[in-house]
This record gives sequence, structure tokens and C-alpha cells, in this order.
Amino acid sequence: MAKIYVVKNEYEADVKLYLTDQPYQADLMFYEVEHDYQAEGDAKWFYVDYDYQATTKIFWVQNEYEADIKVCKAKYDYEAKWQSSNPFVGRLG
Repeated sequence: MAKIYVVKNEYEADVKLYLTDQPYQADLMFYEVEHDYQAEGDAKWFYVDYDYQATTKIFWVQNEYEADIKVCKAKYDYEAKWQSSNPFVGRLG
């Protein structure tokens, strides 16, 4: 269950993410869900309001080379999945 909290400072994050709009460039395709119970695994995310509610704290980086994971937002929930091997597989949820 991926409950995501976006931090303001890089040092507070569990993982640094780079958002791309090209699915072929992404390590992970993620899908935003409306309710916390819908968040499954690493790929279906529910954003929380407080850090203590989160399973993972993320920081959005501006440059691809700074990221631990390159992500792309999926239009449909069935598209949400890992597309390449990464040390963070299984650690977001």
C-alpha cells in the first residue's frame, strides 16, 4: 500500500523521483487513487497530508540524473507497474 507524502527538503525523503511524460523513459508507471484502501503495491499511490501517515516520503527532483526512480503518471490503473528492475522495487508500499 503506497501512501505517499511529498517532502519539501531532499534530506527528508526516502526516495528521490523524477517525473517524465514519456512512459518508455520511466522505471515505474504510477496511478493516483482516490482512497487509501485502493493503494496497492508500489504503483498505485494515495497522497497523504501528513508524514506520519505515509509509507514513503518522496522528493521531486528537477534533473533525471538526481533521481532514484524515474516515474510516469499512468492514465489508467492497469498501466501502473514497474517497467525495469530497480533497487526500490517493493519498497514504496
